[in-house]
Amino acid sequence: MELGLKRNEVKLVRHDPSWKQAFNEVRESLACHTKLNREQIEHIGSTAVEGIKAKPIIDILVGIDSLDSDISKLQDQLKQCGFYRLKVERPEEIVFARFTDATFGTKTHFIHLVEYKGNLWSDLIYFRDYLSTHSEAKEEYESIKTAFVNEKSEGIVEYTDHKESFVRKVQETRE
Repeated sequence: MELGLKRNEVKLVRHDPSWKQAFNEVRESLACHTKLNREQIEHIGSTAVEGIKAKPIIDILVGIDSLDSDISKLQDQLKQCGFYRLKVERPEEIVFARFTDATFGTKTHFIHLVEYKGNLWSDLIYFRDYLSTHSEAKEEYESIKTAFVNEKSEGIVEYTDHKESFVRKVQETRE
């Protein structure tokens, strides 16, 4: 299984069925080392959608009651599972990453810590499920991602921005 990207690297690989198992292993570890229920831990992103090319990084959605609460204990527990908080500023979200080694050069997993069943939680789950059940949307999304990668091999912020209008368009179909 190919897993991991260097800082700012952008590449897509074919879907790997072992990504699901990699997620399940992390889910079990998180459930054992934290007070999180398995229902609060979801596999999201393109690695969770069968048959679509993806960045080889496992995206994990973790829901908690409130981001305003003290998360220091949870942060320590996540660190025991190999996840480190990133200096990423996003509204309604705190981001953690797991790396291949202590040099912190290659990320293999992201945790997106959000309010459980809040707007962002619902949007991310909806997007994953929509792509999984709408083949035309899945193909369009893959072509948007591929077009960017064919021009550039780095620029993760630009890559995310490049996909944003499509993501919003899909999320607007949610009732």
